[in-house]
Amino acid sequence: MLAIKLQELAEAVDGRLVDADPTASVSAPLAIDSRAVEPGGLFAALRGERTDGHEYATAAVAAGAAAVLAARPVDGVPCVVVDDVTEAMGRLGQHLVERLDATVVGITGSAGKTSTKDFTFQLLRASGATIATEGSRNNELGLPMTISLATARTRFLVLEMGARGIGHIAYLTSIARPNIAAVTNVGTAHAGEFGGRAATAQAKGELVESLNETGTAVLNRDDEYVAGMASRCSGSVLWFGRDARADVTASTVRLDEHGRARFRLHTPQGSAPVQLSLYGEHQVANALAAAGIAHAAGMEAEAIAAGLTAARALSPGRMELHERADGVTIINDAFNANPDSVRAALDTVAAMRSTTGRRAIAVLGEMAELGEENEAGHQDVGRMAGRAGLGILVTVGGHDAALIADAARAENPDLTVWQVPDRKVAEDFLTERLRPGDIVVVKASHAIELHILAERLIAGDAAT
Repeated sequence: MLAIKLQELAEAVDGRLVDADPTASVSAPLAIDSRAVEPGGLFAALRGERTDGHEYATAAVAAGAAAVLAARPVDGVPCVVVDDVTEAMGRLGQHLVERLDATVVGITGSAGKTSTKDFTFQLLRASGATIATEGSRNNELGLPMTISLATARTRFLVLEMGARGIGHIAYLTSIARPNIAAVTNVGTAHAGEFGGRAATAQAKGELVESLNETGTAVLNRDDEYVAGMASRCSGSVLWFGRDARADVTASTVRLDEHGRARFRLHTPQGSAPVQLSLYGEHQVANALAAAGIAHAAGMEAEAIAAGLTAARALSPGRMELHERADGVTIINDAFNANPDSVRAALDTVAAMRSTTGRRAIAVLGEMAELGEENEAGHQDVGRMAGRAGLGILVTVGGHDAALIADAARAENPDLTVWQVPDRKVAEDFLTERLRPGDIVVVKASHAIELHILAERLIAGDAAT
């Protein structure tokens, strides 16, 4: 973190010092968990439904926190007292960004934003010290926490920006206005929260609207909703995608037996070959988005291609492929799910099956936050599964899982389909039936907790 004296910090967040030395400095990152406090850091005492961070303020200072960002004084603890701790975190983030000499990259989209962020981080760090959002800390709490990781050496700040509704990304960009803004796509993820794809596009496009005339929007030419955001941009537009009109595109795309893509990358400054280590053809779009960002940041085509080839998966639960000793392949893609990302997972398994001749099994759980598209979305996924060439489909859950199962049976009466109520029954079922050579993909919304099933299948544990 850029060192900041408590007096300056209090002024930046419109707070007041209590039991604190104005000349003392905060020099380590912001934390919202007292167990994660670093010496010299700042602890934000948030109040939640079950816990109150103020109760851990003393422990945070004992662990080395220089001060606590708090909504009320805490006896014996150096505090910066504010009306709203979350809002103060944002103000601090804004203040720190203004002090940085760094290019700010904002990334959003319905799907692929975390993978794009991970690609971008690995590309840009070759050109200078780079800080990026960890995992999916892409909200009003995670954004200032990420910013607080930056130092005077930081040259690129790569920020994933998520939204649950109109105005959310506009708020995040008020904290960190991007120089480069990328939108991966507008799909069905969180459609229930937004109220449909048009409303999703309106919300995601707030990222593009935040650019000034010197900024660059990196937009997906293949997505009509994203393409429509060009008119909302005050700066320049750089297109990526498989469309021939895109500035950054891919040709001769081929998948190997593990579903990893090989292609030739084309940018306005040249072309070069890429061999991705991440699984699934959908990663090509994510790689192109990152390549567009890197190009906008000044990287040459050959360096971009080399960086994409060297890139590895950084965030868990996203198309993680694990080979068991008995020859079973488990793909853990259970971090989250929506119809678009399920299609990508099923396409990957289908490509692996067709290349190797191995039996493919899909374990699909319910998808959350689809709103009015809930029933149609689950039925669409069932039809996709019915066409994917699977040997077995296991659906996990209640009504929505039944929608998937019924649609799959209707699409392909010859497919073996099992609907089970929970992951424990799914594990028992699979443990009895898996055989060497099987490819198993596990996919569901995070709240369904099928990532636990995937982890147990990877370990090969017996059901308990």
